[in-house]
Amino acid sequence: MSEECTSRREFLQVGGCFLFAMAALPVFAVSGSGAANERMYPIPAGDSANIDRQAQVILVRFHNNIYAFALSCPHENAAVKWMPKDSRFQCSKHDSRYQPDGVHTAGRATRNMDRFAIRRDGASVFVDTTHWFQSDKNPSGWAAAAIQV
Repeated sequence: MSEECTSRREFLQVGGCFLFAMAALPVFAVSGSGAANERMYPIPAGDSANIDRQAQVILVRFHNNIYAFALSCPHENAAVKWMPKDSRFQCSKHDSRYQPDGVHTAGRATRNMDRFAIRRDGASVFVDTTHWFQSDKNPSGWAAAAIQV
């Protein structure tokens, strides 16, 4: 019985730390450099959501991965926003919800957030804004559109 209680306690401690880490995801306004079709950003120093409104890109560092998303919801192209209280993205029009890695969790959307092709060069991340992956049409491309850091 003591072993079972310890396991629960450990589970709650680890789970509580995980929830705190998610809630602490800061949001920054950024502006990438380079050509319109390929934007360059510095690798975020820590977990964060970095929004480039001009290029319509969200660059997310979350759990040792970097993702680049379109700023629009795949349902009807309305803007998505970060909801810090709930640790998720949400569509501003129909309230579709997404995890920080872009996975759809609720709402009218029928797929995950669209991911841009992304590559790393030294301390920079390059986002190809002309090449994106939709999770329902190209699941393997969508899954591969990430950089481990």
